[in-house]
Amino acid sequence: MNRLHYRRFTTLSRRAHQRGAVAIVVGLSIAVLMGFIGLALDGGHLYLTKTELQNSADSCALAASYELTGAPSISAAAFDRAEAAGKAVGVKNNVDFQGSAIAASAISVSFGTALSSGSSWVSAAAASPSSKYVRCTLTRGGIAPWFMQVLGFGNQTVSSLATATLAPAQSNCAVPMALCVQPGSSAPDYGYVVGNWYSMDFSDTGGAANYTGNFRWIDFDPSSTTPGCSGGGANELACLLAGVGQCSLPPPITGSCGTSGSANPTPGCVGQNGSINSMRQAFNSRFGLYGPGTLNVSSAPPDFTGYSYSTENWPLGRDAYSGSGGGVPNFKSARIGHLQANDGTEVTPKVDPLFYKNPYNPSSMAQHTTNGADRRLVVMPIVDCGGFAAGQHAPVRAYACVLLLDPYRLDPGNVVKSRLEYLGRSDIPGSPCATSGIAGDASSLGPMVPALVQ
Repeated sequence: MNRLHYRRFTTLSRRAHQRGAVAIVVGLSIAVLMGFIGLALDGGHLYLTKTELQNSADSCALAASYELTGAPSISAAAFDRAEAAGKAVGVKNNVDFQGSAIAASAISVSFGTALSSGSSWVSAAAASPSSKYVRCTLTRGGIAPWFMQVLGFGNQTVSSLATATLAPAQSNCAVPMALCVQPGSSAPDYGYVVGNWYSMDFSDTGGAANYTGNFRWIDFDPSSTTPGCSGGGANELACLLAGVGQCSLPPPITGSCGTSGSANPTPGCVGQNGSINSMRQAFNSRFGLYGPGTLNVSSAPPDFTGYSYSTENWPLGRDAYSGSGGGVPNFKSARIGHLQANDGTEVTPKVDPLFYKNPYNPSSMAQHTTNGADRRLVVMPIVDCGGFAAGQHAPVRAYACVLLLDPYRLDPGNVVKSRLEYLGRSDIPGSPCATSGIAGDASSLGPMVPALVQ
């Protein structure tokens, strides 16, 4: 064999030996590529699932924490409400590309007294009165890989959790009503006592001069109209009362205000309102009572309960929020039961307040359950009403948490007597008032609002 033939033979022999190697390299490359594709797609699937679960956990924790009012001594019923509220909101989210519902059984709601490492988390039944934190944990198992199963990976499990509590808001959302500073009183409560009842007596058709009692209608910003509420004056205030109220309010002030005839130049000052008869329907909507007009359970949601309190059915005349009324449910109990307005149709009849001679139709228990919101525990400013008498705006001294006790009661002679119960400053720990807003820091003056902490 000459040298040329030998070289050809050697080259052909090498090619023959390399034919299988190319197939092996290609096969290994495909396996690696499939692994990367599987890792990207299956990993993305798991990440998306975790994100969807996190959305549900966040909403669960925020909804549950809304119920944890009353710290440092939270009632046992509040934990049951918190668990129910958290699960009710959590299941409204979907998972797996939004194509699969989240079951209530997949949501675990627990409560704790601290956030430190090693802290214990217990069920609603075992929670202590100081358990101000709520944690929602969601787990989704049985997630089958699309590609990674060829590499031996089985079904996967993903979990998410969120922890929330109540924190002071950066700003207030308050109703257009104000408690007047009592003569000779001072901070922090300006003459008001927690649990006591206070009245607003006035003429339904009169102006500011017809006010007596402890609280009154006010205009937070007489110089402008609130967006979404047209007309100004009483129409604007009625719109605020039927809605969430006036938000982004300034902090209280210690000084005085300008004259009432000018634009309001000082943040923290409010104006007085004239005719107030248009407020009647907006006020009563918070009790689930709707008369002729455009307001209904959808446009102006009622409270969780329409049950009202007066000396006719609560002779004690105070502490209807959590006290004992001799067989009559207090407000906290009525709220849990979604009781409708006590119009004489209850199991245990009682003397009806004079209000029910007015033509209003009460919402049903089902409507309070489905459409109800926190509408009778409200924030209102405490103002120095002496400014009104001096022809000026009135300065806000503090913000209070109050319970609206009874509807707009139109007595003979167009005299209105509505009452509220003072529940303390809205910015103190344990205030029953929780409202919308952005959580602030320890120096914030707003009411307690739900805030995620983990």
